[in-house]
Amino acid sequence: MQSTNMQPLTGKELEYIVDSISNEELLLKQCTATAASIQHPAIQQACLQFARTHENHLNLLSNALQQHQQLAPMQPQQ
Repeated sequence: MQSTNMQPLTGKELEYIVDSISNEELLLKQCTATAASIQHPAIQQACLQFARTHENHLNLLSNALQQHQQLAPMQPQQ
C-alpha cells in the first residue's frame, strides 16, 4: 500500500497499536526468559521460535506507526 492512499489513524486505532506493542514486548521477554531456563532442546527451540514471531509482530506494528507518523495531525484533535 502506498502512503498516499493511507488515512490518518484514529485515536482508538493508535491505542490498539500501542497496547499490541506492549503485549508483544511482554510476550517476547517471556519467551526469551523461558527459553533460557529450559533444558529440553526441542522446547527451547520452540520458545525461541515464538520469541522470533513476537519480535516480527513488534517490528510490523512499529513500522505501521512510522508509516502513519507523517499523516498524523500536527495539533491534537478535540
